[in-house]
Amino acid sequence: MIPYGRQSIDSGDIGAVVDVLRSAALTQGKKVEEFEEAVAGYCGARFAIAVSNGTAALHVAALACGLKQGDEGMTSPNTFLASANSIAYCGAKPVFADIEPDTFCIDPAQIEKKMTRAAKAVIPVHFAGHPCDMEAIWKSARERGLYVIEDAAHAIGSRWKDRDGAWRTVGSCTHSHMTVLSFHPVKTVTSGEGGMILTNDEALYKACRRLRSHGMTRDPEEFEGTAFSSQELLMPWYYEMTSLGFNYRLTDIQSALGISQMKRIGAFISRRREIWKRYNGELSGLPGVTLPVEKEWADPAWHLYVLRVEQRDRLFRYLRDRGVGCHAMYMPVHLQPWYRRTYGHQRGDFPVAEEYFSKCLVLPLFPAMTDEMSGQVISAVKGFYEDGELRCGNLE
Repeated sequence: MIPYGRQSIDSGDIGAVVDVLRSAALTQGKKVEEFEEAVAGYCGARFAIAVSNGTAALHVAALACGLKQGDEGMTSPNTFLASANSIAYCGAKPVFADIEPDTFCIDPAQIEKKMTRAAKAVIPVHFAGHPCDMEAIWKSARERGLYVIEDAAHAIGSRWKDRDGAWRTVGSCTHSHMTVLSFHPVKTVTSGEGGMILTNDEALYKACRRLRSHGMTRDPEEFEGTAFSSQELLMPWYYEMTSLGFNYRLTDIQSALGISQMKRIGAFISRRREIWKRYNGELSGLPGVTLPVEKEWADPAWHLYVLRVEQRDRLFRYLRDRGVGCHAMYMPVHLQPWYRRTYGHQRGDFPVAEEYFSKCLVLPLFPAMTDEMSGQVISAVKGFYEDGELRCGNLE
């Protein structure tokens, strides 16, 4: 079975991890900072905070914005659960805005319609690697004093062009307060599990660092020192818990893998784009199939290749039976039982997202795919439409 996504590990990655295993510090050592510096430097952000996974990154970012009960945070229904859950974790209400019918990213016009006085943050999701219209989202959010947290779990390495012609890198936070990344094994770069928050705001950076590790700080500038003498505050063992945080730390073992992977990110992205373009070239013209789009202002580092197919479920079974690990994602978050039960959502609330999911099919896409493997996927998809029995609609 060709999986829809898979990590690419080489001897350099293995050696980097082994070196840490042989060192004195498996966690809370120097590799975490090195990983943060590598990602921040690549994306063009001032600060980076590594955490245990992408969900933790979203949670910490939402908390750093001060999201709380009585507030609303807005995101896309076409995303993994964590984008919305991170808002609920803070006690705030997740509010959804429908997606664009071509990019499947959150629609800025729908964000405008859904904003209320309770709105405090927007979490746009760069779906499949294609960037959202961040210029429009940023303008709208700034006019209302809202925080913007980019969910770029799919999009490290993606870029977009502003209307003034300037190219912006996802993660540079030119149009957001924070950007969140994921390093799960199916993502472009992996640390096994892992996540990161990028920001240019020093106050948010310090807040995220505290929240990552139990709300603790060893920075004298952040000490309150109300229960200890001034002499005790100077001792090397002294720390303070100034907020209620979590143990969301990343290990040096994982960071070493991430650092090694970052050295090959250019090759990873190039190969993903090559496969994406081959699919688009060879699958055009199939009946009832809509290919994914790439806007003229976008330069995506493609994470997913998503078709829209009229006979999606039939094609899904056909491909699986032939060793192609296709997938369908994401089930609209508002239709999950907890969201329906808690907020009263029902079918029809976000018709574009629901229509997208009813037809979406994700084909395998990862850097280690050989030309033979991508050819096998293409042949299998074409075979579905060349089979006379299928054309008659007799496949159950």
